[in-house]
Amino acid sequence: MKTPKDKLAASAKVGEKGQIVIPKEMRDMFSIRPGDTIILLADEKRGIAIPPKSMFNAFVEKMNELMEGGEDDG
Repeated sequence: MKTPKDKLAASAKVGEKGQIVIPKEMRDMFSIRPGDTIILLADEKRGIAIPPKSMFNAFVEKMNELMEGGEDDG
């Protein structure tokens, strides 16, 4: 089966402290470097997602709007 260049699949083991290692190919794909902060999103039905770090600022801005009582448009 041929894998598209913009897609990857991998597995990771969970360590004793609940830590996982993001595979190198995925860290490279999303320019994740040591010391970077990443966001983890969880949904009981859909699972865990790690969105690209480029979404971090947009996520923080949206959370600030919601915490300040702003309307959720979408």
